[in-house]
Amino acid sequence: MRKGPNTHHVVPNPDGGWDVRRGGAARASSHHDTKRDAVDRGRAISRNQNTELRIHNRDGRIARNDSHGGDPYPPKG
Repeated sequence: MRKGPNTHHVVPNPDGGWDVRRGGAARASSHHDTKRDAVDRGRAISRNQNTELRIHNRDGRIARNDSHGGDPYPPKG
């Protein structure tokens, strides 16, 4: 699984709320009070920048992946 500039992550903030963060970045792109708001913003950013979106649970584990770019076309297989 890629973790780098071609991904965005919705992650819990240790001080409360949720952050949208580009893979490998030290700072968050945006901070939100609710996970729903963070996911909505993360999707918009990910679609705009054609990246993969990784949505994490409160424990930090990845719950869902949304693909907004980088998919092979036609798909392999």
